[in-house]
Amino acid sequence: MRSPIIIALLAAAAAIAAPAADRPNIVWILAEDMSADFACYRDAGIATPHVDALAAAGTKFTRAFVTAPICSICRSALITGRYQTSIGAQHHRSSVAGHRITLPDGVRLVPAILKDAGYHTSNLTLDAFLKPAAAAAKSPAVKVAKTDYNFDWNETATYSGTHWTTRTPGQPFFIQVQLHGGKNRGQAPKPQWPDKVQRLLGSVTDPASVKLPAWLPDDPVIRADWAQYLDCVSVTDHEVGQVVARLRDAGELDRTVIVFLTDHGISHVRNKQFLYDGGTHVPLVIRGPGIAAGTVREDPVEHIDLAACALGLAGIPVPAAMHGRNHLAADYQPRRFVFAARDRADETVDLIRSVRDTRWKYIRNSFPSRPWLQPNRYKDEKAIIQAIRRLHAEGKLTTEQSLIMRDTRPQEELYDTTTDPDEFRNLAADPAHAARLAQMRAALADWQARTGDPATPESEAVYRIEVAAQHPEGGKGQANEIYQRNVETMLRWQTEKPFVK
Repeated sequence: MRSPIIIALLAAAAAIAAPAADRPNIVWILAEDMSADFACYRDAGIATPHVDALAAAGTKFTRAFVTAPICSICRSALITGRYQTSIGAQHHRSSVAGHRITLPDGVRLVPAILKDAGYHTSNLTLDAFLKPAAAAAKSPAVKVAKTDYNFDWNETATYSGTHWTTRTPGQPFFIQVQLHGGKNRGQAPKPQWPDKVQRLLGSVTDPASVKLPAWLPDDPVIRADWAQYLDCVSVTDHEVGQVVARLRDAGELDRTVIVFLTDHGISHVRNKQFLYDGGTHVPLVIRGPGIAAGTVREDPVEHIDLAACALGLAGIPVPAAMHGRNHLAADYQPRRFVFAARDRADETVDLIRSVRDTRWKYIRNSFPSRPWLQPNRYKDEKAIIQAIRRLHAEGKLTTEQSLIMRDTRPQEELYDTTTDPDEFRNLAADPAHAARLAQMRAALADWQARTGDPATPESEAVYRIEVAAQHPEGGKGQANEIYQRNVETMLRWQTEKPFVK
């Protein structure tokens, strides 16, 4: 029997031998902290002509979900095509001195596999991607943009280190283009972002004109933030247009498969860090050679499927150990369920799991005695979170808006996302839905068993190491008094508000 290494080498050799014309370029455009608020998905009151054009010329997926609503966890899963819970990468910004995380044998990063197969690979900021060829020829070296992988990895084996325009003639490329997306607006509504949008696009969104989602109260802070978020969407659309134009100018557009998605939903009160659709549902548009134009796909897909799709486009067999599925393949069988997991985020300990089909969502909370909005320095410093807490204390939230403010959680949640898209009405205790609850519960248990989900928090020793360390792509702020107080709360809650298996 051939070893996985021999199989991988043979696959790489076959891919290299394939004509360059049969191996398209692949570009992943990945925006941060943004939901499916583009015009081709819903009317948010803004125009997004560039993403809309990609959708018209390619395939739009209406039910694309991430497996984690937190950036480093999501990105660790995406780049390996594996559920983060199966590779020890389920905790936000982990793998630090004193607790290194290494990938299981046979698990490799997608760009490393493509690089071995002859692709030029890179991970770039927008400015680095747009760099003119003449300037790149004089200074070909490029820095690796945001990765946020929760494990040790080899940069040289993964990325080529030079600008894509300096590659060997005819060599296909794989590029990740990182956009700031929703992070552009910062932690609070401030004039700097609207001023920049005004200079770039010529106009900004009027807070008075926005239509707030049902889970948000009408408050000046909330309105200002939502308007600035929509401006983030508009600027992201503009940047997508720049990427497309650069490929066109280079004569590569018709040879390039472009994938546009976000790393999770908007960073807001019940979105980022939670397993409601607001945190896990993302836009996904794919356009390029061999991709059906003007097509809308409504079957559920996971962002880790893009790993398998990239290998499939390059003519490389998808490793058996990869959980992602090539949903662009002619023989693809649609998924019945998609799964997601949320674990520690910075200093805040949690463990939530979910399973979803085209209609039903089941969520299991393993810390039912804790509040939804546990102490978390990153989120608590947001003006929108502070506004929500203030309005709750003043009794100004609706019943639905105050759900996220409760001091405890049900251990199980069940939602009909067709009749209740905001996931307000928990049906888990309704006898009329007992059979559905049992079915979804079983589907989640089966997934956990198949994929090796440990479904348990870090030990206290590991937790202390992780929260005390700085991370190269985002310090945990352990010098901050609030952060330290939260750490002590988490340690105390191990006993007072314990994990329930």
